[in-house]
Amino acid sequence: MDESPSASARGNWLERLTHFLLREPENRGELVEILHGAFERHLLDADALAMIEGALNVGDMQVRDVMVPRSQISVIDIATPPEEFIPQVIDTGHSRFPVVDGNKDNVLGLLLAKDLLRYYANRQAFDLRDILRPAVFTPDTKRLNILLAEFRDTHNHMAVVVDEHGGVCGLVTLEDVIEQIVGDIADEHDKAEQHVVPGRNGLWRVKGETEIAHLNEALGIDLPNEDFRTVSGLITHQLGHVPRRGEVVDVDRCHFRVLRADSRRIHAVALRLHPAPARSETSH
Repeated sequence: MDESPSASARGNWLERLTHFLLREPENRGELVEILHGAFERHLLDADALAMIEGALNVGDMQVRDVMVPRSQISVIDIATPPEEFIPQVIDTGHSRFPVVDGNKDNVLGLLLAKDLLRYYANRQAFDLRDILRPAVFTPDTKRLNILLAEFRDTHNHMAVVVDEHGGVCGLVTLEDVIEQIVGDIADEHDKAEQHVVPGRNGLWRVKGETEIAHLNEALGIDLPNEDFRTVSGLITHQLGHVPRRGEVVDVDRCHFRVLRADSRRIHAVALRLHPAPARSETSH
């Protein structure tokens, strides 16, 4: 007995899908195309696709792309008495602090907030140097997938980032790397101003979810925000599609370069401001 036309069509469709999914991709672009095809056929959900794309991207990203820049690092000077720096620890809510001697280029070690319990147990015998953990240093050019493997093998959660001259240029945490795979991990200590972070050479790192009104206020610019509330929405509208990492677009004085995005939205961009146009003088 011959198969019905509908059964034959289903068989052909399954054969084509199986061939599509099982063929070996020859490059990164073909692999991403296969993954998007699986998503469109409901074999992957959006979250799974985004995480797989994030895992692929960490091999192309460097520490400098995700680090907290030097200007934003909260440090403790070894000469500061505990009663003076403990309020800082409480206010920031961080769990780890670089301890320095005089300036940020002279890192002595890391202070874990939980180790301050020793201060309350015996204030007279407390010495900050006794409880410091060794600091781990990493170059700003290291790829994130290598750093992630090192974090895993050494059980470290933070590294001090140094530039080619050996100066401290930032901090990077395990959470910073994981966020490139699973998306932003917000906690109760995240503040709005962390959505717009100054970097080096006039660059700013801006989260895609940043409200345009907040970006305008922070940088003294005037991007349109009548139709789009967030930076991600504005850039996606300008390009006509959800962009991939590396795509660029200019809006007014802003030159945006996408640092991280998935199939649904932009997670982070690099922003450089073009100079403001000179005002023309009119003669009277």
